Amino acid sequence: MSLFDHRWPALPDGVARPVVGILCCNEVAERPIQAVATRFVQPLVAHAGVTVVLVPAVATACDAAALVGRLDGLLLTGSRSNVAGSRYGGAQGDAALLDEERDEVALHLAGRMIEAGRPVFGICRGLQELNVLFGGTLTGDLAGAHYRPGGEADAYEALFDHCHDIRLTDGGILARATGAERLSVLSVHRQGIDRLGSGLAIEARAIDDGLIEAFSARPCGGDVLAVQWHPEWDVAGSAASRAFFALIGVALGATQSAG
Repeated sequence: MSLFDHRWPALPDGVARPVVGILCCNEVAERPIQAVATRFVQPLVAHAGVTVVLVPAVATACDAAALVGRLDGLLLTGSRSNVAGSRYGGAQGDAALLDEERDEVALHLAGRMIEAGRPVFGICRGLQELNVLFGGTLTGDLAGAHYRPGGEADAYEALFDHCHDIRLTDGGILARATGAERLSVLSVHRQGIDRLGSGLAIEARAIDDGLIEAFSARPCGGDVLAVQWHPEWDVAGSAASRAFFALIGVALGATQSAG
């Protein structure tokens, strides 16, 4: 089964697909570049039925007010970088692992989108950013199940070759969407939730150490949903991963209907 075996239904003539912004990261490939992994883009198209635009993590290029008027939703992706401790009153951490301009754009743009009632979603770093936006804090004191140690020379795929189990909150959004009580998920992160942000409802916890693995909220009329794991990595082989992206499509459809 290929990733595109189950495509979002065609829309009637004249009906535009929702537009979702995906936040980039600041990377260096000989020179500074804006980057986002293609694996985050494809499931949004195939399973949420959206049009994707990339949002640069460059504060001077990101007019949040203008973008809110043009985006129907926002996805904050995973990243190799950590959220700076200065954003939540924690230790600053290794400067080489930070992308402070992404912090600035993510928190400012996500905040404006949420205030406008637009859906915002997070994966891995995106969950951490949203937790900080809601007043929560992060920790780097994580059990080994959450991150496979390795250097830059390691094969990229090897970072995603391990899983751990999570328990979904009974009656929660993810439990209803997947029909499951527990899942085995791919997890690669150095930071996790310490104190949960105000108004966020826990959707899942890790079974081994109780780490919060997902949360949801609806503070201003638009859905906020974030997961700590990587549903984009094996969408074709995981019904639960497809369900996550389908929820994005549902949230965007509900928002457009309300508008």
